[in-house]
Amino acid sequence: WAYTVGFTVLPHVGGFLGWFLNRKEIPAWYEKLKKPSWCPSRKMFPVAWTVLYTGMGYASYLVWSDLGGCSSKAIVPLGLYGAQLALNWAWPPFFFGAQNLNMALIDILCLDGLAIGTLCSWYRINRVAALLLVPYLGWLAMATCLTIRIWRDNPEQK
Repeated sequence: WAYTVGFTVLPHVGGFLGWFLNRKEIPAWYEKLKKPSWCPSRKMFPVAWTVLYTGMGYASYLVWSDLGGCSSKAIVPLGLYGAQLALNWAWPPFFFGAQNLNMALIDILCLDGLAIGTLCSWYRINRVAALLLVPYLGWLAMATCLTIRIWRDNPEQK
């Protein structure tokens, strides 16, 4: 059970650190940006990320377990997962911390590709794990569209 908990909690660590380090920038800078009408409320983000990080963390445990731990077969599927998780954690410092919309956009576009690659590689290993990533990909699609719109509609911030 320790591995299950560890894998499930891991994504939350970077998510929490990203929020903690950038929490002061959100009301000071983010609220002043032009955002589309379909932008979710700020209160939705912690709820969504808690559910998404839990699902993806548990899914990573399933893949790790099915592949027998850190075997040579796990390098690509867990490497893709780790790379996309790193880009996921990098987005808040780019967007909120550095207020760099260009880097945030590049980050999330690369993140999308790695997340899709992760889902595809996991599907052959454990379909439940792959399905647990589907809500994450849906949220990433919305977050990518939101990032593009904020990037486009706030040219003075680029």
